[in-house]
Amino acid sequence: MIVVMKTGSSQEEIKRVIARIEVGGLKAQISQGIVQTVIGVLGKPFPELRDALELLPGVEQVIPVSKPYKLASREFHPQDTVVKLNGVTIGDKGIIVMAGPCAVESEKQIFSTARAVKAAGATVLRGGAFKPRTSPYQFRGLGEDGLALLAQAGKENQMPVITEVMAPEHVDLVAKYANILQIGTRNMQNFILLDEVGKTNKPILLKRGLSSNIQEWLLAAEYILNQGNEQVILCERGIRTFENYTRNTMDVSAIPIVEKVSHLPVIADPSHGTGKWYLVLPLALAAVAAGADGLLIEVHPNPDQALADGPQSLTFDNFSLLMAQLLPIAEARNRTLATPSATTES
Repeated sequence: MIVVMKTGSSQEEIKRVIARIEVGGLKAQISQGIVQTVIGVLGKPFPELRDALELLPGVEQVIPVSKPYKLASREFHPQDTVVKLNGVTIGDKGIIVMAGPCAVESEKQIFSTARAVKAAGATVLRGGAFKPRTSPYQFRGLGEDGLALLAQAGKENQMPVITEVMAPEHVDLVAKYANILQIGTRNMQNFILLDEVGKTNKPILLKRGLSSNIQEWLLAAEYILNQGNEQVILCERGIRTFENYTRNTMDVSAIPIVEKVSHLPVIADPSHGTGKWYLVLPLALAAVAAGADGLLIEVHPNPDQALADGPQSLTFDNFSLLMAQLLPIAEARNRTLATPSATTES
């Protein structure tokens, strides 16, 4: 349930409500709006609690929350969440574009890619250092050396960087280098990992699981939010279906659905969503038309020589073409493309 406080309620009244919730062994989570304060009751409330809370001074109403996810729901947090880092905002009017290679392979590769995507208009640099691969014989990343190269390329080009963290014991290491921590599709329900990234002060990009429905996806976000980290970004990256022509089935409909039921920003990954480079552009445009707050695009200087995901990676020229076609679609949605700031400090 959620407790909606009256406009102008005092801090003392809010504290009394929180104290009453905690007496019952439950947890209170505050959402401070422009006009009103909303207090979420986390846990399984006993039947008498609603009546007890409604009697407290400053309480306007107590509303049962129908969704199993509480903190991620619009019922608890009606206003859109906007994630801010280093002058870049995710979830407001500007469409954010995160671009770079699937995996950091060398200094030359990541630095040339960073310069190219920055010149084309990307605001965040992506690159994998720890790669979850289907086969143990495939390239699995450079580890900390890859993190260092990614961070250096981001700093040189004044771009925040995003990379995947795969294990709870890697969280501190990855957070040392990255501005945004990515939870990949295979780890969407790695609940220990979700708890650990929730304890950081870094924005978290949470990809939808391979075969996960929207409720399961939002419940995974709930784990991060429940640890006190409110900087969660959702990423639709396609789901596994009976169709085998594409790598995954890009669920564009998930974007407006999530925006209706949740306050969290949602971006799209048409590279993994399709697995084919020539489908990335049309699906990227479709995602923005559907309301996505941003895109995650794989770009490589020589996709045919890439050590990971070459068939879905764009060349520098194809990425520039995508960016040129993106602006009119954004404007049709009364939005624009995000512009980077002049700082990339962590």
